[in-house]
Amino acid sequence: MAYLIGIDVGGTNTNGVLLKDNQVLMTVKAPTDHHNLHRGTKEAITELLTALPRIGAGEVDLHLSTTLATNAVVEGKGAPTAVLIIPGPGLRWEELRVPFKLYPISGYIDHRGREVWPLERTEIHRRLMEIKAAGYQALAVVGKFSPRNFRHELEIESIIAKDYPELLPVTLGHRLSGKLNFPRRIVTAALNASIARIQADFVRMVQELKDQYKQLGNIYLLKADGGTLALQESLNRSIETILSGPAASLMGTMALTDQLQNAVALDIGGTTTEISIFSGGEPLAEREGAVIAGFPTLVPAFFSRSIGLGGDSVVTFDGEQVTIGPQREGPPVALGGPRVTPTDAVIVLGGAFLGNPDRSFQALQAMGAPVGCTPLALAEKIVHAFAGKAARVIKEIYTDLNNRPVYTVSQVLAGVSLKPERLIGMGGPAAYFIPKIGQRLGLPVQVLPYHEAANAIGAAASRPTFALTLRADTALAQMVVPELDHAVTIERPFSFNLERAREEAINQVIHYSTQMGACYGPAEIEITEEEVFNMVRGFRTIGKNYALRAQVKPKTRRIYPEERVKTNHPVAD
Repeated sequence: MAYLIGIDVGGTNTNGVLLKDNQVLMTVKAPTDHHNLHRGTKEAITELLTALPRIGAGEVDLHLSTTLATNAVVEGKGAPTAVLIIPGPGLRWEELRVPFKLYPISGYIDHRGREVWPLERTEIHRRLMEIKAAGYQALAVVGKFSPRNFRHELEIESIIAKDYPELLPVTLGHRLSGKLNFPRRIVTAALNASIARIQADFVRMVQELKDQYKQLGNIYLLKADGGTLALQESLNRSIETILSGPAASLMGTMALTDQLQNAVALDIGGTTTEISIFSGGEPLAEREGAVIAGFPTLVPAFFSRSIGLGGDSVVTFDGEQVTIGPQREGPPVALGGPRVTPTDAVIVLGGAFLGNPDRSFQALQAMGAPVGCTPLALAEKIVHAFAGKAARVIKEIYTDLNNRPVYTVSQVLAGVSLKPERLIGMGGPAAYFIPKIGQRLGLPVQVLPYHEAANAIGAAASRPTFALTLRADTALAQMVVPELDHAVTIERPFSFNLERAREEAINQVIHYSTQMGACYGPAEIEITEEEVFNMVRGFRTIGKNYALRAQVKPKTRRIYPEERVKTNHPVAD
């Protein structure tokens, strides 16, 4: 593909970039409207497309990192959601700590994937009518052991499609994750169902743009693990697009940096600062899955931490101590905003040139006058407080990581003591603040090329990735790939071994990626998790139980800076 467009919707601005042959041709910026996230996205895409020469249809791939799903979850804007659960015996489902209304139904698939009790259709209809009467607008169905046998979930979906179409689309837990963590699978499925219609509106908006601009070809959304998800597939897996903003920052760091090794990366935006950690050149990953707004999910995600510290954060001063954030109430005073921000301090110190510097000077003068603090002295205090807060949080993160199990995408870091060796920065205020933060940490620093648009570059440079779970029980001669509704009988089960399980898992990923329009060979697929247990009866091994996870590893293309870049805002090389 000759051209690539990357869009990252941030808390303050929506950044866009146009790439060709791994080089940046153009960057754009549009304000993010939190009441209408589509507006900034449309504006950035339109500006980049209209700058292109005459090209054929489908010549531009579009990669989007959007805060849509994240905001919907954090702000509680998802549809009211009910969850039909099939807990089986021995589980006190009432004690599950999940913030959704649960409707239990009879039926039982055991831990091996065997149906012990069938579903009761009369009970299912009764529960669905209760859900309708209660006014729920979204529905998820989750069985305790559905990753090993998803028959019950599929049967319920069929009943809903036939008799309760107004409750569609319904989210089935096994399709989102093959892991057995029942509470996390409930939360993941419920969140996915709650934001499905919001995601559908977004997909329609992007599809309208594609209909308008014939140059657009494949369209992907960035996932929390740095991979990308086809636009239409996101209708079924909306939850995987949460935390795509931090993923864009991290992938931008990888795309624009050589020899990452042991580094900490900061993306300093207008509203928040995102912090990512690298060990041995690989990004750290969340062990169980992403946690968002306190919701523990099974969504694969990079490790990141967000703090309410940005260039537009509100500054308060009590005469002695400066406090920054976490709230943002608008742009800097220099640009007509209502409150002093760190950006105003940088303007007063001559570190940035935008808006009306006199407004910043006067605002700091008014803030410091009651205690005789000059604008320059107060500006220094603000910058000092900003760097101090960022450095303190980074130290706390490393202390926490060194006190618990940590792993990268490919390996557990057993016995490894994490320690940063370099500070890498991106984002609008990065050129000024990163050196200050580096001084507080005693670390060498690097401000990325195109630091203002690096997150959009990360979105554009990421490649489609796919991950699947394979479960096989040779004693039962059963094999399933839950995410694909794939279930088959194992031929010659006693000759089925780990090597064959790996081969089958890799082939399933290749087949799925081909269906999604991407082609990968076996060498590009890796097994990230595998467990093998002997099945014993009467002191005799009767078979083995396999659980493997295979994936196309998230990867970015390397982006090489050009000396001259067309932009609608300053971009540093």
